Amino acid sequence: MDSSETTKAQSNDKQFYQNVIVMRHGDRADNFEPLWVSTAARPWDPHIVEEGRVRAFCTGRRLRANLGFPIDRVFVSPFLRCIQTAYEVVSALCSVDDDPTVMSSDAVVSLDPSKVKVSIEYGLCEMLNREAIRHNMAPKDGDFGFVTSELEALLPAGTVDSSVKQVYDQLPQWEETVAGARERYAQVIKALADKYPFEDLLLVTHGNLLSD
Repeated sequence: MDSSETTKAQSNDKQFYQNVIVMRHGDRADNFEPLWVSTAARPWDPHIVEEGRVRAFCTGRRLRANLGFPIDRVFVSPFLRCIQTAYEVVSALCSVDDDPTVMSSDAVVSLDPSKVKVSIEYGLCEMLNREAIRHNMAPKDGDFGFVTSELEALLPAGTVDSSVKQVYDQLPQWEETVAGARERYAQVIKALADKYPFEDLLLVTHGNLLSD
């Protein structure tokens, strides 16, 4: 569900290795609930199913336990499946009581929001073409309906850093090429890593970024 790349920075003659973790969103509803699309107001923007929430929370717990370094910042695609995945991961990373029996954010009693800061990054969005957005699912008027403040309200309280300047402050143009999307992903990862060279990052995005 995740992959990583490491960037080396130099500070005061000491080597610092910045870690950038790239994670795909959890299991999307339209893969498990075939009738969901027929009644969905936003068929291009499915939520994640309960199993996806559990998987995301448990992934966050494993990252917290096994990485060997803390995640400082999380950057998230504006699509709901990524927002909900990030909610679970961040809840696990910020949970005050790391109870191994807890399987989702629903059972988290208390969070320490100072542990991680979260920001929306439009440049991490789904590849905007018919190869990634399923047939007839894209909005006919081209408006995907993302409002940054509304998306931020869906993330754990106190964790959002809305002061961060986005690499992309709006979605790419519809019908971008596959090569163009991959170039965008590479540009965004480099820009975020360069902007926060002494912080370890988690990027919650889409499977296209992780494919070769």
